Amino acid sequence: MAWPAPLRELLGVELPILLAPMAGATTPELCAAVSNAGGLGGYGVTTLPPDRLAADIAAIRAATNRPFHLNFFAHPEPPADGEAGPAMRALLQEMWNTAGLGPLSPAQATWLTFHEGQLAVVQETRPAVVSFHFGLPGRRLVDAVKQVGCTVMGSATSPAEAVELVRRGVDAVIAQGLEAGGHSGIFLGDPTAGGMSTLTLLPQVADAVDVPVVAAGGIMDGRGIAAALLLGAAAVQLGTAFLSCPEANVSGPHRAALLAARAKGTRTIQTSGVSGRPARGLANRLLEAVKAQEAEAAPFPMQNALVRPLAATGDPELAVMWVGAGAALSRAMPAAELVATLARETDDALAALR
Repeated sequence: MAWPAPLRELLGVELPILLAPMAGATTPELCAAVSNAGGLGGYGVTTLPPDRLAADIAAIRAATNRPFHLNFFAHPEPPADGEAGPAMRALLQEMWNTAGLGPLSPAQATWLTFHEGQLAVVQETRPAVVSFHFGLPGRRLVDAVKQVGCTVMGSATSPAEAVELVRRGVDAVIAQGLEAGGHSGIFLGDPTAGGMSTLTLLPQVADAVDVPVVAAGGIMDGRGIAAALLLGAAAVQLGTAFLSCPEANVSGPHRAALLAARAKGTRTIQTSGVSGRPARGLANRLLEAVKAQEAEAAPFPMQNALVRPLAATGDPELAVMWVGAGAALSRAMPAAELVATLARETDDALAALR
């Protein structure tokens, strides 16, 4: 198949298949494996201090000489005194008591928005691609990233967001449907208002902007990639599909749930009760409970400090396991094999239409 050229040429890759840069789940090994297989590896680095960020970039470069992409958050700074409401705190205190964690901690910002320290590492290391979630940082920071030769991408959950991203200088737009695992990248309007499916969002974004569009959300195999290409995507970004790869940093219960999903099926929940912004994960007792009280969540990302410690219990019912709505199509194989499989399946799916 002649894969779409715009992003292949812009990003310098053989296949327009991108690894979603899932913070915490992606690793230097996974990122490099996808790039070496001809796609674009992605690494979620928003939680990393500058010294760790530089070390991990070095590790990726030691494993591949091909392009890869780094992802940062660009959310507004939360208020210093942000806190969860009384019903949410009471719920979580009960869970903390059951888990033997003691008094509930104060809400605090554990994830930083893109800042000067991260910019300095980008300027020094010059990754091929930098992407942002939750909009973009200030124009000065975006310009500084572009001035060192990085291609810049941003996530849009609506045509209006896509137009705004292009106005502010992105080279490509990631159209993220509501099926996507982890955090919705919404940054305009009410984040609790829901979203658009990938199938609905993608052609509207492709029509709204004059830069290449990457489809993301619920894509797990070549059938999904073929559909995205037919709807106007120049590339696709997959996250959940790579969580079952041995190179991913996934807990034992999380991996087991993914591998059981094909046989048993699975249910996902999108809730702002984990971090303060809508995000999709495997349904369990924790997500069900915080979903019911999500209106009282602390501001993003401060709520995360109240919820994440529960995972230390080892109880899968108290763990946050981000996945997309297509999790039941998960397959366990090395990342390079998965990229090759996805490419072959896409060729077959498109050939069947001729």
